[in-house]
Amino acid sequence: MTKILIIDDEPGIRSTLASILEDEGYKVHAQADAVSGLEWIRREPVDLVFLDVLLPQIGGLEALERIRSGWPEIEVVVISGHANVDMAVRAVKLGAFDFLEKPLSLDKVLTVCRNALMVRKLREENRALKTSARIPEDAIIGRSLETEGLRERIAQAATSDARVLILGENGTGKELVARAIHRGSARSSKAFVALNCAAIPDTLIETELFGHEKGAFTDAVSRRKGRFELASGGTLFLDEIGDMSLGAQAKVLRVIQEQQIERLGGEKTLAVDVRIVAATNKDLEQECAAARFRQDLFFRLNVLPIYVPPLRERTADIPELLFHFLRDLGRESYMAEPFELDRGALQLLQAYTWPGNVRELQNLAERILVLHTGGVIGEKTILALLQQSPAGNRAQDSALAPPVPPVPDVSAIMHLKYNEAKESFEKGYLEYQLSQHGGVISRTAEAIGIYPSNLHAKLRKYQIRTER
Repeated sequence: MTKILIIDDEPGIRSTLASILEDEGYKVHAQADAVSGLEWIRREPVDLVFLDVLLPQIGGLEALERIRSGWPEIEVVVISGHANVDMAVRAVKLGAFDFLEKPLSLDKVLTVCRNALMVRKLREENRALKTSARIPEDAIIGRSLETEGLRERIAQAATSDARVLILGENGTGKELVARAIHRGSARSSKAFVALNCAAIPDTLIETELFGHEKGAFTDAVSRRKGRFELASGGTLFLDEIGDMSLGAQAKVLRVIQEQQIERLGGEKTLAVDVRIVAATNKDLEQECAAARFRQDLFFRLNVLPIYVPPLRERTADIPELLFHFLRDLGRESYMAEPFELDRGALQLLQAYTWPGNVRELQNLAERILVLHTGGVIGEKTILALLQQSPAGNRAQDSALAPPVPPVPDVSAIMHLKYNEAKESFEKGYLEYQLSQHGGVISRTAEAIGIYPSNLHAKLRKYQIRTER
């Protein structure tokens, strides 16, 4: 039960306030001075305090400071019969939730009370989210069979010190997999160092990997450690290794074989103890066949291959992933209510083929937080937000609907008997209309002017599948 403390030296105010608040179901206790009030707070949990300004012994504003410093979770509403703007401003600056003038208005008291308790609740929920066992940043979200299998392979790889090659499309979370492997390994207390090979020009890749000595080249004004040296004892993640130049590939192969490096411009050989986890969105066997990737390096890296499935192959994970992103992105915005998806919105999300994979879903979550006005997220909202993805993605993805069947050819049924022709045309017509409305039965029924129950019956009659 919510507990409210009243601190006021006027018996009438204490009695009136207590009566109002008790009628609303709150548990109320009253004290005549701040000393007794502070002592009560030390002994009993309190959610909200109504605090008078003019009090004996300790003034109300001094008591406010003590409450805010000792019990910052308690909301305080300051009340006074001698109010002025300066006093109100000072009270709010000291941390008061609001300032009420006497004589007190019943409606104002209840409104301020509810608002203060709501803010307290939101702060508690936000604090709980931050202090509870949060999902690690490198956690693999989802409960589909594909994701469970991925977790098993990560766990197996983590127990070994063997090199790992992570394969998968862009945006599937290959770096998360690499971090999860490192976190579960015996090297977890050491560094995890990542390098995106596609983002580093060929002229700089060697200094990024191996470091350089002062004066090794024009801009080398001081010694710099490379990624192999920084990751020694831990894990080096080479992302998009399929884009690494052949020259750099040869040097990486040598480090793998010898576990030694030399900084550019240096003469000293340095021993390194690094576990390499590499990732690529390319087919490295084809790259080897085309002489764009060294076959010997491919075999060195491909000790433990791990395939990260695209989001379209694990659509059962979409709701959990989406709500994870919504919670994570909205944590600092004090979301008052959790989001809900209606059935049509969920079906639409699971029908979409996600060319941008998990990264695209995360972008959608951010779009929802910014643009959605509240309440249940419906199909129309999701459709509108998905259509804000780059046009190129929608074109290559066939957007949000299955392949469109051809418009029924009337000439092809002219030789049939009436009932056969009617059924053939009706089946083709329904298939075409379903395709035009995203396979959504309610929307299709509305468009063609029949009840959804009738449409369901016809789909069963003609064995038309709506799963996409």
